[in-house]
Amino acid sequence: MSAPRSFTIIAIVLLLWNLMGVMAFVMQYNMDLAVLAETDPAGARIFAAMPGWLWIDYGVAVLAGTVGAASLLAKRKAAVALFLLSLVAVIVQFGYTFLATDLIAAKGVVVAMAFPILIFAITIFQWRYASAQMAKGVLR
Repeated sequence: MSAPRSFTIIAIVLLLWNLMGVMAFVMQYNMDLAVLAETDPAGARIFAAMPGWLWIDYGVAVLAGTVGAASLLAKRKAAVALFLLSLVAVIVQFGYTFLATDLIAAKGVVVAMAFPILIFAITIFQWRYASAQMAKGVLR
């Protein structure tokens, strides 16, 4: 089956979104915590305490999402599994962040949760979209 007209546009937008996630990961991993502490002491403290395994999980989330989006653009079934892996990694990442840190107490619920909710929603969308396209026979 051929892809709907919107397929390429959605796949490109998801690829750009996930590339922004890779950029965010690289910038956050390499940030100067002393500089961050001047404007956001709570954020700097939380980043400084972030365990190594969580950085790996964060990397898996953005890498799987990016490769998944590239796979979607190439109409490959692997996109579904890659987007699911990214979703699981996002759940682990934010689960730890909200349950094992005082981020919500330090920043307030709206500030702490607004962007993670957007990330979670887009991660679910890309997995469900790829799954739907596979069910329609668009992905091979």
